[in-house]
Amino acid sequence: MRTIEYTVTEEHHQYPLLHFLKGHVKLSTRIVQTLRHTKGSVLVNGEYARLIDKVSCGDKVKITLPETTVPPLLWDMKLDVIFEDDDLLVINKPSGISVHPTFNHPNGTLCNAVASYLTNKNNSPSVARAVGRLDKVTSGVMIFAKNAYAASKLNGNLDKTYLAVVNGITDEGGFIEAPIFRPDLNKTIRSVDSRGDYALTTYKTLFHYNNISAVEVKTETGRTHQIRVHFSHIGHALVGDEMYCGKDTENIIRAALHCLRVSIIHPVTNEALTFKAPLPEDIKKEFEKNGISVDKLNLFC
Repeated sequence: MRTIEYTVTEEHHQYPLLHFLKGHVKLSTRIVQTLRHTKGSVLVNGEYARLIDKVSCGDKVKITLPETTVPPLLWDMKLDVIFEDDDLLVINKPSGISVHPTFNHPNGTLCNAVASYLTNKNNSPSVARAVGRLDKVTSGVMIFAKNAYAASKLNGNLDKTYLAVVNGITDEGGFIEAPIFRPDLNKTIRSVDSRGDYALTTYKTLFHYNNISAVEVKTETGRTHQIRVHFSHIGHALVGDEMYCGKDTENIIRAALHCLRVSIIHPVTNEALTFKAPLPEDIKKEFEKNGISVDKLNLFC
C-alpha cells in the first residue's frame, strides 16, 4: 500500500473532503470509490474522516491507497532498472519480450518479471501497472506505476521519443497522418485504411547510410504498431520488421525500434523527469560497423 500526505490549501478551505481529493489531489472516480469503501484509508489530522466532511486550510490529509489488483504469476528475470521510487519503476526493456500476460501466455512477460522483482523486494505480493506499452519487438524506456493513483495520473501523459532505423532514404523530416485499421481481429497486423482510427506520427531524420535511415520519432496518438505501420505506408519499413516487409541487416533481425527517452511530470511530487535508455546492442553494433560513432549522435540530449 502507498501512503501519501497533503496539506489543504486556501482554495479548498471549508469544502468537503471529496472536493479536495478530486480537485487538488486529482484522484480518479474509481480510486475515490475504493477509498469510500475502505475505512481508515483517509485521515484528516490523524483522525478518520468521511468524504462529506469539510476540511480547513492547513489540515493534514493522509491517504492510504489499498492495492486491489491481483498480482500476476511471478517470473524471475534480471531487470535493467533506470529509476525507482515509491511510485514508479522505470526499466530499459529488452527486445523480444511482451509487456502484458494474456490468456494463452499468462507468464514470461515483463509484467510477470516486475511483479516478481517487487514481491521479492517488499517480501509481500506486489504489483505494478505498465504505463504506455511497447511492442514485443521494441526496446527502451518502459514505465511501471506502483499504485493506481500514479497510473491514472500518468496515463496519456508520457512524452516519448523513439529511434527507428528504416529502409531507404527519408527526407529531412515531417509527419505521417494516416488512419490505422485492424483488418483481422484474429491477427495483430495493422494497415492504413480509411476505416481505421486517426493516427499522427512526426519524425526527424538523423542520418543515412547504405540506403538506410535513422530517424527520431514521436507519436501524437498511441495506436498499436503505429510507427511500424506508418513508415511502411510511406515506403520506409523498419529494418528487420518482417510483419511490414522490412529487410534485415547483418546486425538487426527484429523491427529496429527503440524508445530513447520518456519525459513525465511525477504523479506525486510534480517534478519534471526525463528517463533515457542507451542504444541496444544490435542497433549500436549496426551503427558502429557502418562507421557511425554513437557517442557523436547526441541522441540522449
